[in-house]
Amino acid sequence: MKTTRIILVGGFLGSGKTTLLWEAAKHIMYDGKKVGLITNDQASELVDTAILSRHEVKVAEVSGSCFCCNFNGLIDAMKKVRSEANADIIIAEPVGSCTDLSATILQPLKENLKGELVVSPFSVMADPEKLSDILSGGNAGLHPNAAYIYWKQLEESDIILISKTDTLTDSEIAQLKERTKIVFPNSEVMTISSKASKGIEEWLNEVLNRTDAGKRIVEVDYDRYAEGEAVLGWLNSTIELTGESVNWDAFSEKLMRDLSKQFDELGAAVGHVKMMLESGNKFITGNITGLVSTLNFRGSAGTGNSARLTLNARVEMSPEQLEKIVCNTLDENAKGNIKADIVALKCLMPGRPNPTFRFSEVV
Repeated sequence: MKTTRIILVGGFLGSGKTTLLWEAAKHIMYDGKKVGLITNDQASELVDTAILSRHEVKVAEVSGSCFCCNFNGLIDAMKKVRSEANADIIIAEPVGSCTDLSATILQPLKENLKGELVVSPFSVMADPEKLSDILSGGNAGLHPNAAYIYWKQLEESDIILISKTDTLTDSEIAQLKERTKIVFPNSEVMTISSKASKGIEEWLNEVLNRTDAGKRIVEVDYDRYAEGEAVLGWLNSTIELTGESVNWDAFSEKLMRDLSKQFDELGAAVGHVKMMLESGNKFITGNITGLVSTLNFRGSAGTGNSARLTLNARVEMSPEQLEKIVCNTLDENAKGNIKADIVALKCLMPGRPNPTFRFSEVV
């Protein structure tokens, strides 16, 4: 079997990992190489998988637990992608609330799959607004222990990838990059805008030509780590929608705006709320990564009589409260000529991380 390169792209919820995965995959395929993608979540019905599967690329999903707590699941997904896509390169996206990946994923991969895998430097994406506040000693609007996870993700990175730079001026980018280098001197700092297709080739050139993966293992307080994940309610759902000549874009935008306003009114920090609504061969995606001002949409599902909605939410509140808000908001928006049938819905609080492996030294 040929050697496959794996690129692990981490980063907190809402940092832009899924968008980068597809943009990077396009660049790799344009260069004539075969690529596969692996998504990861605490439950199935994942928007990321639904979005990526719309494109001409093989996607495998590890659901039910994070990569580190289901290392064998990650290996199975890699084997599946390597076999079905004959992949030269695999890009994997771990759960956004996970950290300690150098010790629990990178070192075990280097040790156990020698000769089969080439492991690239570990990239951690960081939303500029949250990153700036974290660098200043703040919590970026998150629970202190969720902010602790954010910090640890940056600390263990080989490359910090400042995302969404299309929202910043050149001067702001330079200042944020310099501040990040000062606080995290052991990590290389790069910038990227998946939306504007800037920085992707430069980043790919680094991760496709280097093998210095997982250069350090950081100390992680698993009590703080566990609480940082447990403050989030975690909802994944799929809903079948029917009606007569429904404007699905308008429906999607109102649903997401109504959800966001309720979270803002409650002062509940949003990790992310993602949706994808598919009607025939058309689809619209929506994303919230903080206050209602972060709400954005891509694509169009047009007008039609039926649609399939996949909705994921990660919000600082109990699973019970999150489920109630989502279901009530869906009912309110489906009044009139729209019927909503829930096909699948799972709402949970992540359990304590229990890695399959945890190396104490760099391989």
